[in-house]
Amino acid sequence: MDPLAVALIELGAVVFCLGLLARLAGRIGMSPIPLYLVGGLAFGAGGFVKLDGMHEFAHLSGEMGVILLLLMLGLEYTASELVTGLRRSWQAGVMDFVLNFLPGAGLAVLLGWGLVGAIVMGGVTYISSSGIAAKVITDLGRIGNRETPVVLSILVFEDLAMAIYLPILTAILAGVGFLGGLQTVGIALAVVTVVLVIALKHGHRVSQAIHSENSEVFLLNVLGLALLVAGIASALQVSAAVGAFMLGIAISGATAHNATRILEPLRDLFAAIFFVAFGLNTDPTSIPPVLGWALLLAVLTAATKMLTGIWAAKRAGIAMPGRFRAGAALIARGEFSIVIAGLAVASGAVPHELAALATAYVLIMAIVGPLAARFVEPVVKALRRSPKTPPRTTDRAPA
Repeated sequence: MDPLAVALIELGAVVFCLGLLARLAGRIGMSPIPLYLVGGLAFGAGGFVKLDGMHEFAHLSGEMGVILLLLMLGLEYTASELVTGLRRSWQAGVMDFVLNFLPGAGLAVLLGWGLVGAIVMGGVTYISSSGIAAKVITDLGRIGNRETPVVLSILVFEDLAMAIYLPILTAILAGVGFLGGLQTVGIALAVVTVVLVIALKHGHRVSQAIHSENSEVFLLNVLGLALLVAGIASALQVSAAVGAFMLGIAISGATAHNATRILEPLRDLFAAIFFVAFGLNTDPTSIPPVLGWALLLAVLTAATKMLTGIWAAKRAGIAMPGRFRAGAALIARGEFSIVIAGLAVASGAVPHELAALATAYVLIMAIVGPLAARFVEPVVKALRRSPKTPPRTTDRAPA
């Protein structure tokens, strides 16, 4: 059969199945990310049916999915919100980094994956899923809760940390020397600083430059500029994802709102293909040997995220139920953990077992996170509910 026809048939079947999986996820009230990963595992190397025709398209679409994920994450924040959130949450952010980076890094060292594997797995276990956290908070009606700003501040700190971490990771995976790594980090810091300054002082001009009342022109402007900035950032070894994230921050006001509305369907499509592509490149037979480690890591890092949220909420003067809600909202890992693992595996600098461990870990955490957020409050209330005082008895006989 003609290769183009094969590619179109495979792509159409995959996208249609993604729609069914997303509908199923919505019915049962969970993130579709685990189902997308399972779908990729089923149709990749070692799966039930191997899809060869769509690999090239899936790779490029996956890259666009990462760019759109980070672009739209940046659109959620203004530069002033980022700066305010950083000032408010830096202590909790540092604690979050230490408690959640070390378990993944330590396990990688224990498994003999070296310094590069430690840096990659540390990032996988550190970063919470902003998308899952935001959806959980919205679905449970907790947007107006007192602990929600605390959760968002920690997520903002994590996103800014990613703007530094990803360029460092890219440099390490590329095998550049120490001086080259310092240069890459310096460029990344300079880019972040310049974009924040531009966004703070001239964000309205950036928004005006790409805004258009014509939705077609507006879409082409935003998407074209995002790909252009991501490409330039990648050429500078800063990471395409960080370039897209910083562009999102520079766009503000009504322009950011309209961009989110127009780009959301594209983001959902390409991000879904990204998760499937990651699953396609992971042999499902490699997961059982690392499943025990994934479960251990899941239990440990769920506890460390809970500690982070409880401590940060306590400092903000929030009552006990709100502290536990804050911790549970941070548990889920998802898109960015897979982005980090995907970059590492694609570079060939880490063993393929790392992809299997990351996949199993994210599958567990993307399911456990929303469940923990949903049930943590009734569990805490049940544990705090004091038992009824038993009736007082006496040993004396009645007179």
